[in-house]
Amino acid sequence: MTADSATEMSSQNVMSLEKKYVLGTYARAPFVLDHGEGCWVYDTDGKAYLDCVAGIAVNALGYGDAGLEAALIEQASKLWHVSNLYSTAPQVRLAEQLCEKSFADKVFFCNSGTEANEAAFKFARKWAGTCLGADKHVIVAFTGAFHGRTYGALSATPKEKYQAPFRPLLPGIQIAPFNDLAGTAKMMNDAVCAVIVEPVQGEGGVFPADPEFLQGVRALCNRYNALLIFDEVQCGMGRTGTLWAYEGYGVTPDMLTTAKPLAGGLPMGAVLMSQRVADVMRPGDHGSTFAGSPLVASVAEILVRRVSDPQFLACVAESSRYLLDRLQAADLPHVTEIRARGLMVGLDVDVAAGSAINAAYSQGLIVTSAGPQTLRLLPPLIITPKEIDMAVERLGAALRSL
Repeated sequence: MTADSATEMSSQNVMSLEKKYVLGTYARAPFVLDHGEGCWVYDTDGKAYLDCVAGIAVNALGYGDAGLEAALIEQASKLWHVSNLYSTAPQVRLAEQLCEKSFADKVFFCNSGTEANEAAFKFARKWAGTCLGADKHVIVAFTGAFHGRTYGALSATPKEKYQAPFRPLLPGIQIAPFNDLAGTAKMMNDAVCAVIVEPVQGEGGVFPADPEFLQGVRALCNRYNALLIFDEVQCGMGRTGTLWAYEGYGVTPDMLTTAKPLAGGLPMGAVLMSQRVADVMRPGDHGSTFAGSPLVASVAEILVRRVSDPQFLACVAESSRYLLDRLQAADLPHVTEIRARGLMVGLDVDVAAGSAINAAYSQGLIVTSAGPQTLRLLPPLIITPKEIDMAVERLGAALRSL
C-alpha cells in the first residue's frame, strides 16, 4: 500500500508497514493517532485520549489551535524555506521577542533541543578559547541529566543505557552530582569553560534543582570564569508557571537552550545568549540549513506571544497548583512520591512504569515515563480544571487495575 493508493489506513496496516519500513528506535503505543483537539487526541478507531504528554512537553497550546494554524497557513502562501543565507522578517521578529522576554542579547536558531545543546557547547568552547586560552575547555554536566542524543549532548547525558553502545564519546565532559553543591565544587577548576544544568530535570525523573544549588553553581561559575548554561528544552517556555524556569530561581545564566514547545509542534530550537558570548562568534563558526525558517518562525512568534502573556502564565500557575493538590489528595495506589514544578509532574511508583502507562491507555489517558518506576505528566498548558479532575480519576483507575 502506498500513499497514492489509499488516503486512509487501518491501524493494523500502519503498524505493519511501520515495522517493515521504519527503524525501530521507539517502543510505540499500541494504537495509531489520527487527529486532536485541545487536550485530546483520537486514534484511528475513534477512541479519545486525554493527553498528559503533549508530544513530550511540545504541544503547549494543545491541538488544533486556531491562532497557530492561521499563522502557518498565512506564511505557507508566502515562503516556506530560503536557508540562512537570506534574511526573513519572521525570524527577526521572533529573535526580538525572545531577547526582550529574557536575559539574552542574541539568539541562534536550530531545529531541536539536542542541536541547541550542541551549539551551546561549541559557543562555550569558542568563547573560552578566544578569551582565555585552549586549555579552558572542560564542560561540567550532572548526574540524572538528559541533554540529547547526538554525540556532544549524549556525552553530557550520563545514562549507561544511552551511552554504552556509542562510546567513545566526546572528551572533556565531566559529571558532577546534581543538587550537591559541595560535590560540584570539587569538580570545578580553571579548566572548566561551562556548566550545563536543567533547572528541572525532566527525563531524569522530574527533579527540580534546589534554589541554593543553582545559586551556588552560579557563584562557582563566576569564581572560575566559566559560563552557566541552563537547559530549558523541557522545563522552559511556560512549563513551570513562569516563561523561563530560571525566573523562579532568581539565577541568570549566560546561555539558555530552548526547543520543545517553541514553535507549537513544528521543529525549532534556539540558544539564547549574553553579548559576551555572542561577541566571539563569527560568520561560518556554526550554521544550519533549515533553522529559523520563515514558516516555523511565524508559528513560533504566535506561540511565544501567547505563552508569555502574564494572564496566560497566571492560569498555568493556577492549574499547576490544582493538579498537585488533586494528585496529593487522591491517595493514588502504588504512588510512593510526587514531585512537581508547574505542569511538570513526576510520580514514583512501586510497579513498572510501562505497566502503569499501558493501564492508563485503557482508561483513555496518555502519560509517559521518566525512568523505570517514574510516571511523568506534561499536559498542554491549556488544560482545564475539569480535565485535570478527569486525568487524576483516570490515573487512579489505571493504578487500581494493576
